[in-house]
Amino acid sequence: MKFTDGYFKVPDGLTLHYRDYPGSRDRPTLLCLHGLTRNARDFERFAERYSPEFRVIVLEFRGRGLSDRDPQPMRYTPMTYARDVLELLDHLKLPQSVFVGTSLGGLVTMGIAGIAPERIAAAILNDVGPELGQSGLDHIFTYLGKEVRFGSWVEAAEALSTRHAGAHPGYSTEDWLAMARRNCREEDGAVLFDYDMAIAEPFKSNDPVPKIDMWPLFAALAQKPLLVIRGALSELLSHETVEKMRSAAPNAQFALVQNVGHAPDLSEPEAAAAIDRFLSGLGQAG
Repeated sequence: MKFTDGYFKVPDGLTLHYRDYPGSRDRPTLLCLHGLTRNARDFERFAERYSPEFRVIVLEFRGRGLSDRDPQPMRYTPMTYARDVLELLDHLKLPQSVFVGTSLGGLVTMGIAGIAPERIAAAILNDVGPELGQSGLDHIFTYLGKEVRFGSWVEAAEALSTRHAGAHPGYSTEDWLAMARRNCREEDGAVLFDYDMAIAEPFKSNDPVPKIDMWPLFAALAQKPLLVIRGALSELLSHETVEKMRSAAPNAQFALVQNVGHAPDLSEPEAAAAIDRFLSGLGQAG
């Protein structure tokens, strides 16, 4: 695990954590943004694959992993995360990065394309787009913010297998244990999910939720070199949405990962080959 832990403060006083994997200054920095309930460990294999050819930065959003929990849960929103990402880029003195966004991380990437497109050199969207499938959202809401304490790593792995079997039908017992160790932490003799359960609070508001049209943000992102990866079994990113994305982004590249739902872990052969091709076409940094 050849990375260093970094920390930085954001204007509202929280201290956020990131992993910094070393890489060549001649290649663009890869900035990895994880999914809603995930953390930096989700990108371990990805970072180890591309470092040290590329410098790889993996941010942990507020409320996840080693980043501070937010005392005001209503700030757990994509635009807050987007501002945190821009603070990180400023902290690292990076004018631009190649964004790699899984699920929520992809939504944050699209948000940044709308407010600070000059910070994006290129982007990889992993199983997310400007429209989200309701069945995929419904599945996420069945477990989001519900604290569970497991008696062992095996128990945690079995729970994840039950929860996500449809998305990873090819997973072995070892794969589920590996997912448990990415998703969870040990605390006071128990194993529990490594995120602040309060991230669910913004979804519980009784106020009307404004509809945000993400297509203009995707169109802004499509002005950059773009790769879209979809799991063939995904309920969050549908085939129909991908076809609309193809029309809206005629210069983008697309890859399909067979026998995987939401979301590919990016080590699958189809995903790795597509990412290799995409990165090889980006040329040198700056």
